[in-house]
Formats: sequence, structure tokens, C-alpha cells
Amino acid sequence: MSYSDFTIDLLKERFGIRLIEDTVFFPSPKLFQVPEFLSELLRKYVPLATMMNTEKSRSELIIAPVLVEFKLTSKKKISLFSGTEFNVEQKEGLNGRCDYIISKSEEQLTLNAPVIVIVEAKNENIISGIPQCIAEMIAAMRFNILKENRIDTIYGIVTTGSLWRFLKLESNNTAYVDMTEYHIQNIDKIIGILDDIVNV
Repeated sequence: MSYSDFTIDLLKERFGIRLIEDTVFFPSPKLFQVPEFLSELLRKYVPLATMMNTEKSRSELIIAPVLVEFKLTSKKKISLFSGTEFNVEQKEGLNGRCDYIISKSEEQLTLNAPVIVIVEAKNENIISGIPQCIAEMIAAMRFNILKENRIDTIYGIVTTGSLWRFLKLESNNTAYVDMTEYHIQNIDKIIGILDDIVNV
């Protein structure tokens, strides 16, 4: 079993997860000054990725450029991991490959302090990616406890590249799914939210 095998019911049964779906995390997200390079790149890449319409094209042409540029422009020392094996508790099913992880540590050679996990939605279905994302957030929470990192809230994102949906998991096993979906056209809000998260 791995992260992608989880359902909401199984998360509740195995980990005692309480799910809250009627909140807005960022009612007035700050607007990040998006570098012109990234804006121009997305103007060219988003239509192409949409026409190609595969998970790989959306990952390579939209998601990765956004996350890489965020990492490079962030004032905080963070690291970005892509396609990383994240095996925390195999007997509980908390194992497998994560699409992307952002860590509150500048070390790029090893994962030290995961704070955001990002899941690429399969078949452009954000809802179906939520259980996988919550499972990865649980793993990140447990990893941080083992490493004695003082990170009480783990954030998650499920994205098609075009749409971005935020989640968060608190240490009391409560998982929240933001009601708002952010379109890539609002990249200034998406990166502003990422910046707020890593600066907490």
C-alpha cells in the first residue's frame, strides 16, 4: 500500500482524521510580485500544456516552473524535492513517491523539515487527489515529530497545474480542505500563499 491507495474513509479509520471542508484559509491572500520571466513563461507554457493535456506536460510546463521559481526567489531558506521516495511508516501505508515536497531547510541533498506536499491531480480531478495529499501530510507530520522539528501544521496542495487547491493538517489530526480553488492566472496569489506558509 502507498499514499495513492488511501481513501477518506481509510484515513479516518486508520489515523482518526477529522475532515473540515467549509473553511477559507486565505480570505485576502497577499499578492506576490511575480518575476516577469515566470509570467512570460506561463503565458507560453500554459496553453501548450493544456493542449497536450497529459499529467507529465502539466507537471513539466506549469507546476515545476512555478515551484522552482518560488524556491529561487524565496527570502526564506527552503529546499524543493521532486519525485522523492518518502517512506515514513511502511506498515501504516505511509510510503511511496511524492510528486513535490517543500522543506523548511536549505539542505538540498537530504529532506529535513517537510512543510508542504504537492500532489499532481490524476485525470485533472482535484477531489480524487485529496486522500493521497492528506496521507502525505500525515507522513510529513510524523517525520517532523521523529526529527524533533517544531512544525505544528503541514500544508498540502492538489493541483492540475491550471487549478490549485490548498489543504492543511494540524497536530490534533484535523485536516482542512480550502473551499477556494486558485487558477494559474492568479499566480501572484498562489505564490503569495506559498510565501506566507514558509514564513510562518
